[in-house]
Amino acid sequence: MGERDIGLEAAQRRDGGGEPAGQGGSGAIIRVRNLKVAFGEKVIMDGLDLDVMRGEILGFVGGSGQGKSVLTRTILGLVRKQRGMIEIFGEDVDRLSPPQRRRLERRIGVMFQQGALFSALTVKQNIQVPMREYLDLPPDLLDELAMVKLDLVGLPQDAADKAPSELSGGMIKRAALARALALDPEIVFLDEPTSGLDPIGAAEFDDLIVTLKETLGLTVFMVTHDLDSLYDACDRIAALADRKVIAVGPLATMLASDHPWLKAYFGGERAMARQPAGKREQSG
Repeated sequence: MGERDIGLEAAQRRDGGGEPAGQGGSGAIIRVRNLKVAFGEKVIMDGLDLDVMRGEILGFVGGSGQGKSVLTRTILGLVRKQRGMIEIFGEDVDRLSPPQRRRLERRIGVMFQQGALFSALTVKQNIQVPMREYLDLPPDLLDELAMVKLDLVGLPQDAADKAPSELSGGMIKRAALARALALDPEIVFLDEPTSGLDPIGAAEFDDLIVTLKETLGLTVFMVTHDLDSLYDACDRIAALADRKVIAVGPLATMLASDHPWLKAYFGGERAMARQPAGKREQSG
């Protein structure tokens, strides 16, 4: 057992030991049932059901202002729901005690829109924020772990001591992803991860997500409007409209749907350019 493993094991013992119940195997790692979320009289979603399967990259799409990011924040407990059940790792999150909730949080990583890095901290310090919150490790081990995460997302070692303002847009995304991976999570939530990147940078980021999913065994919930990400990175897609998930499945399910929003989204000029010639002719 290496120094890093010893440190993490000690931190787990300090937090109350062991993994929470409801480990689960294959199947749904997140289950949402009959969810209702509203802000005052404005209902964002009502009767929403969704399963996120273990080991997949699920692309979550929907029209602007339909509630894609709101669903993410509701699952994470950052937005209050009016009704419904959210189950993660086989556990109803409403029934968890504070220590159980804390252990659950350590198994989840989040990358917010635009990175949301702390401007007053260096990249290394940003990555260490969740480590300092949840782990009791010596400074030298924290530094070592932060450098491991930098390497994992393809950032050069000299980025560690830079401020976010010194980074390019693509580097900010990777630094934010490194922070999301700081605690070796099993689930990672990505909110518009390729937004603002040029086509080459976006494609490289998609490739990175796929590689990390395969090498680390991650489950990825990706809120996105990027058609290239949906085609190239996602195993399944869930579409939000009319306050609920209207379709979920592989890309072929989206292309075959008769729902007006899905037909407009996946049948538009940009989407058609992504389809093989045979598909374009059939759709024409």
